[in-house]
Amino acid sequence: MKSVVTVCCLSFLLGLVALVESDEDYTEDEEMILSLILQDDTQPEAESRPPAQFYRCTKDAWRMPGQYIVVMRNGTHVNQVERTARRLRAKAAKRGYLIEILQTYSGAFHGFLVKMSSDVLHMAVKLPHVEYIEEDSSIFAQSIPWNLQRILQNKHESGKYSPPNDGAKVGVYLLDTSVQVTHREIEDRVMVTDFNSVPEEDGVRVHRQASQCDSHGTHIAGVVSGRDSGVARGASVNSVRVLNCQGKGTVSGALAGLEYIQSSLMSQPIRPVIVLLPFVGGFSRTLNAACRKMVESGTVLIAAAGNYNDDACLYSPASEPEVITVGAVNFADQPLSTGTTGTNVGRCVDVFAPGDDIISASSDCSTCFTTKSGTSQAAAHVAGIAAVLLNRSPNSSSAELLQQLLHHSVRNVINPESLPLNHRLSTPNMVAALPDSTSTLIGEDLLCRSVWSERSAVKGFATTTARCRHSEEMLSCSSFSQNGVRAGERVEERDGQKECVAVNGNGGHGVFAIARCCTGHKAQCQMLESPERGEDADCPPDHQLTGCSYSSSSGDVSYSDRPLHGSRRACPAKRGEMSYASCCHTSSLECRLKEQDPTGVSEQVKVSCEDSWTLTGCQGLSSGSGFRGAFALGNTCVVHTAGGDKGAAAIATCCRHRTTHQPSEH
Repeated sequence: MKSVVTVCCLSFLLGLVALVESDEDYTEDEEMILSLILQDDTQPEAESRPPAQFYRCTKDAWRMPGQYIVVMRNGTHVNQVERTARRLRAKAAKRGYLIEILQTYSGAFHGFLVKMSSDVLHMAVKLPHVEYIEEDSSIFAQSIPWNLQRILQNKHESGKYSPPNDGAKVGVYLLDTSVQVTHREIEDRVMVTDFNSVPEEDGVRVHRQASQCDSHGTHIAGVVSGRDSGVARGASVNSVRVLNCQGKGTVSGALAGLEYIQSSLMSQPIRPVIVLLPFVGGFSRTLNAACRKMVESGTVLIAAAGNYNDDACLYSPASEPEVITVGAVNFADQPLSTGTTGTNVGRCVDVFAPGDDIISASSDCSTCFTTKSGTSQAAAHVAGIAAVLLNRSPNSSSAELLQQLLHHSVRNVINPESLPLNHRLSTPNMVAALPDSTSTLIGEDLLCRSVWSERSAVKGFATTTARCRHSEEMLSCSSFSQNGVRAGERVEERDGQKECVAVNGNGGHGVFAIARCCTGHKAQCQMLESPERGEDADCPPDHQLTGCSYSSSSGDVSYSDRPLHGSRRACPAKRGEMSYASCCHTSSLECRLKEQDPTGVSEQVKVSCEDSWTLTGCQGLSSGSGFRGAFALGNTCVVHTAGGDKGAAAIATCCRHRTTHQPSEH
């Protein structure tokens, strides 16, 4: 085989030489290729620089060696992408290798997909303008295998399904398998686009029956907008095929699908729009970046958390913070688990939704129904709920929509004991639900959520960071340690975005940072720190204090002074400590403290803000040792201690926007 390739390359070389010797004109690209082939490899390139980084899937079984996504640097033009591809082809040809450019990208990023031997990689990473190269990998539809499914008789239905609206103003792009558009559930509700980017099916004898190829996509489309099984029965669905008949696709195919959607929205704008991603693959920096870019452009992305009974942060697109990631629960509102599989969990999951034995359209016939289970079905439920919310509040951003989803969710129904120990605190205990028909909540209301970091290393003064979405405001920052050894937390700013940084103490077992991230604040907010250690952090006049943070250089922080909320609004600092005050200015914002003292010997103390008030800050007031930290769960401030001492009081900072008929409480 290699001799044939060599002959081909020799013929190509002789042809170019003949071209040089003739009187005919030739292009600049042909001249470049010829010079690359004829150049002396012993001479270094004019612009030598360190090789580009190379990444590949964390799951070896999902890797696709021989197929690579070449990502160009920011600012690279299309013609430079083409020249880079030609340069790579020429360098490979000189070594006797043939490559094939399968796809070019020019939307979320500039680059190309190339099929080539791994032996060519060392040449590719040295090309000018290349930022990094990622090996392509598989993505999968997130449903429990069809043979484990059973028909579900819905015994919980009582009366007629009557959502607040049918989501008719919202368009949904579904990246999935093909869809059987003639099914009565989704007929005239689903449009099949002309996009199709799927790999060949595994195995030499694959029966590509239409009912199998359409199975996953048809079921998901039915959950979103089916006549009898759909959540938002007026929403329109656009099918974008990125999964083959086996429910398998590629990262590169998903990237191309997202680029297709971006192009479609530019030529024919649809607002509001939801992109539903009912699949996962291994962690992909490129796929996450493309999703993030789409959210920044105003699109809502909703993804399945994955069915691997694992940490959702290890998978894409579930791990992208700007994507709304959905886990699955069963009919008892407990995490979905079937044999060795089950819903992914952890801090990268935003909300849970029904995902067990969900009845919807079957592709077996145009009137058939079946049940399927998995986080794909859960994500489809949230896409339907999101369509209902956006139909009522079409200008809501993705961050505002997430806050609305969480506000309407059913809280604290998941048994924490059913979650892995290392994910119990960071996994949201919320199951998505439709808003009450009387609800008047919109995107402008003050709403907050808690964002957890990963746990820090156990060495002294190790740090970990929690960040809000780009369109959210961080109104407070706290920390938590299982053994109570912490050096506190601080708020830093990087690239124009606030970060909540928690610091592990000497002898600590690792610490978590918890950022309180809010939308609808309508205020100019800033984080102010103590002028010197031991001095208070004061808010300027006419500013409201929304939260306090503290850090210690000794490796052990104590919280023994409550925030000041009178004529002077400040975060007091103990000797040797720094305090940080989150201060917001707007005429309509008002904040107050609410406190709950410990009763007896208790390891946990809670205090909640009343209806119409939103929890923006949470801290503990302790006079003993063993204080583990404070964090917000929904609208409740939770303080943990090791038990056996005097405990700690919970102090909640509650804020709201005062309406014209509400008197000021100051």
